[in-house]
Amino acid sequence: MAFNPAKFLRDVRTEAAKTTWPSRKETLTTTTMVLIMVVVTAAFFLAVDQIIGLAMRVLFGVGG
Repeated sequence: MAFNPAKFLRDVRTEAAKTTWPSRKETLTTTTMVLIMVVVTAAFFLAVDQIIGLAMRVLFGVGG
């Protein structure tokens, strides 16, 4: 079976036509949710890092 570039491009156009784009409201909602989760995750890992660092300083008596 030989590769047919014209058929490939037709198939790509057919599949691209099936694409549904999110509305502006959906995009803003999803983006807001992602940013909130990034902040929550960053705060969580900052807290865990600080706790582990404190535990290391207490256990081993190192650091400032």
